[in-house]
Amino acid sequence: MYFDFGFLLIAAVFMLIGFLVSSRLKSKFARYSQERLSSGLSGKEIAEKMLRDNGIYDVKVVSVAGQLSDHYNPLTKTVNLSDDVYHGRHIASAAVAAHECGHAVQHATSYAWLGLRSKLVPVVQISSTIMSFLVFGMAFAFSFVHSLGNSMLLLFIVLQSILTLFSIITLPVEVDASKRGLAWLDNAGITHQQEHEDAKDALKWAAYTYFVAALGSVATLLYYVWRYMGSNRN
Repeated sequence: MYFDFGFLLIAAVFMLIGFLVSSRLKSKFARYSQERLSSGLSGKEIAEKMLRDNGIYDVKVVSVAGQLSDHYNPLTKTVNLSDDVYHGRHIASAAVAAHECGHAVQHATSYAWLGLRSKLVPVVQISSTIMSFLVFGMAFAFSFVHSLGNSMLLLFIVLQSILTLFSIITLPVEVDASKRGLAWLDNAGITHQQEHEDAKDALKWAAYTYFVAALGSVATLLYYVWRYMGSNRN
């Protein structure tokens, strides 16, 4: 079998780290969902106000199912907020709504990193699909035809490089959206003192999930490069 202990170790380590960060994120949002916002505005109202304050009138704020399913869709120009965030009048809903609107502001101002990430989305989807087949193909090829296995591994590295690039580009996009959202919450008087710090803390842990994903992707890429170089020396 091609995948050895090294790959399994990397996967296990980052799965564990990801689980711990995700658990911490959920506990933070559960805590801040219990802290009512002094302004009394709902996530929907906050999102609509932030959009208007930034001169954006062609983006709709809609409610979607799920927990932590909030996202901005540049294709449909919609800020999609989970039910609790959409209706919630607490610090967590304010932080998430402002963050997602931060993406809408990025889109409206042609933020370069967001544009680049959007262009990579279809390429990433195709790469992920091909990689799922290569996983099994390499296991077979290395067992019977070593040269074929090497060629497939090289292709795998190229595809993994695309996924890694996407993960890295995602970091400044997410961090910038949070900065825009937090700055607006403060300037608009939506959050005050401790509320602002709590909103910042919630978004900080959300950002950590992207950092972990990027580090895991980089580690995986380096592992495959190391295997490829070692295989060619044999």
